[in-house]
Amino acid sequence: MSGTEEPVLFRTTGRAALITLNRPRALNALNHEMVRRIDAALTAWVHDPRVETVVLTGAGERGLCAGGDIRAVHDDARDGDGTASAAFWRDEYHLNARIARYPKPYVALMDGIVMGGGVGVSAHGSVRIVTERSRIAMPETGIGFVPDVGGTHLLARGPGESGTHLALTGDQIGPGDALWCGLADHYVPSGELPALLDDLAALPVPDALARHVRPSPRGELAEQREWIDACYTAGTVEEITRRLLAYGSPEAKEAAQTLFSRSPTALKVTLAAVRRARRLGSLERVLEQEYRVSCAALGGHDLVEGVRAQIIDKDRNPRWSPATLAEVTEADVERFFAPLGDRELGLDALG
Repeated sequence: MSGTEEPVLFRTTGRAALITLNRPRALNALNHEMVRRIDAALTAWVHDPRVETVVLTGAGERGLCAGGDIRAVHDDARDGDGTASAAFWRDEYHLNARIARYPKPYVALMDGIVMGGGVGVSAHGSVRIVTERSRIAMPETGIGFVPDVGGTHLLARGPGESGTHLALTGDQIGPGDALWCGLADHYVPSGELPALLDDLAALPVPDALARHVRPSPRGELAEQREWIDACYTAGTVEEITRRLLAYGSPEAKEAAQTLFSRSPTALKVTLAAVRRARRLGSLERVLEQEYRVSCAALGGHDLVEGVRAQIIDKDRNPRWSPATLAEVTEADVERFFAPLGDRELGLDALG
């Protein structure tokens, strides 16, 4: 296999070690091999005194990473026993937690599309940079899944109910909203990223940033917080949709229509997951919860159907089961949070 075909590229230049996700035709979607290789590199760099900064970037023109390799998960859920997906998530979530507590600066260049698993390898980093091209989302409810990779932890900490809105709708946000929601730290124009990389190789991170950070474009969510908070504080998804429809703003009505297209089961589980994440507190405990939820989703109908409709057949017409919010019972939701016994993620034991 030639170097250009490696799914992740690693190189050290000056004081910086660079990770490049290298599946541009798949928009750098993460698979199990990539997760393992990144983790091994982070292990080596912890003990390498020449490496003072780690930088994450993506190959190609479209973005950092569109998410996990959801086709593989679909095939495993449909045709296999789910063990391959559970093993992938176990290593991926451990990597997410490791990035969050990495002892050296971890600089994520969140340029272009950053979704799902791409958020997991970037938004837990200590220095998160967005550009005018950044489009960030946790779009899982649209494929019958629930935000994972620590996404419910990040969104639960957003201002007011902004994270609940983003988790349920899966809406994409740009750089201004990412900064406001706490998913990013700095804005750098995309044209300056090559120079920033050069400076990160030569300078301490704060000095490199000082040369390139600019004021961010305005976001939209801060100005919409009144209706977002008024509607998404409701106790159930049914009540949220009622409030959105009744509120009177076009943005609220559009959000309601988005929710009606999402998996009813995924919506109810996502609302419960975000609310519980607020109480759980630490990223590790939330990842434990997400692992339970993800493994439960493998045995359900909507994940396979959602990926079929959105990604494989592309008919954009998923047939959710249950088909309505009213049919999704509390017991249906609670099943996703059931303990896994000796199959738990095991992050709590790591401290």
